[in-house]
Amino acid sequence: MTSIEVRELSKVYRGTRAVDGIDFSVRPGRVTGFLGPNGAGKSTTMRLILGLDRPSSGTATIGGRRFRDIDWPLHTVGALLDAAAAHPARTAHAHLLALAVGNRIPASRVTAVLEEVGLGGVAGRRVRTYSLGMRQRLGIAAALLGDPPVIMLDEPSNGLDPEGIIWIRETLRRLAGEGRTVLVSSHLMGETAAFADHLLVLGRGRVLADTALQTFISDHVQPRVRVRTTDEARLREVVAGAGLDAIEDSGRWFVQGRRLDQIGPLLVDAGVPILELAEEQASLEQAYLQLTSADSEYAAATPTLEKA
Repeated sequence: MTSIEVRELSKVYRGTRAVDGIDFSVRPGRVTGFLGPNGAGKSTTMRLILGLDRPSSGTATIGGRRFRDIDWPLHTVGALLDAAAAHPARTAHAHLLALAVGNRIPASRVTAVLEEVGLGGVAGRRVRTYSLGMRQRLGIAAALLGDPPVIMLDEPSNGLDPEGIIWIRETLRRLAGEGRTVLVSSHLMGETAAFADHLLVLGRGRVLADTALQTFISDHVQPRVRVRTTDEARLREVVAGAGLDAIEDSGRWFVQGRRLDQIGPLLVDAGVPILELAEEQASLEQAYLQLTSADSEYAAATPTLEKA
């Protein structure tokens, strides 16, 4: 099993601390979602792990070694940071074959990964003719080429159609299920929630959260129960008697900070007529925004309407 270990890692660019003394581990057997606002330091951190930038201080190792000390890196780490990395004049097959030869990977593996990512039928086409989604698939094929125990992907769903998004989701979970270490940076909260087991969240170059997905959501978003009734006055009375508040919105009432098994018996015992009773599931997006609202370097101002 091969882990990514980051210890006291920092990177300073012209006086700006893009990464500020961070510590974390990415473990095998799970998909770790790597989240953070623009400018949080995610891309810089991935580049530092892959030896594309030198740290100002600290270390980043893969299986106990720095990336630059790994003899045949594609056998250890597969990475996709830029879908435009392939030479546009080469065919997909030629691009992967060059990588295979340089890393002592059998040529037969090229055909296998092209089929795996769905590009087998267009392997002879030049990369310049590929759509963004096809280039993403080619980049993922390159990451899988050496059958590595560690996979690092930056925005792998970018440009993929709905079928492709389902495919990458299933692929990530399969890779983790095989015992690999999988780190995926993304801005798509819904997709991250669909494939991640664990979350690593950065803000202004520091680690804001390093925890299981469901723990992250429950720690940052309160549950609430949605109620619809024919006797709203009685509902308010019962809820207030329990020391709670009921908030009305579009004909439905919401009780914040309580779960269904707490509110349901309370209303039933009090004889409140119920037309609808449901617990609203908190989303990763809600939890993420709650945590990072103060750490977004670039945030749009809330528009206001001027009175005439």
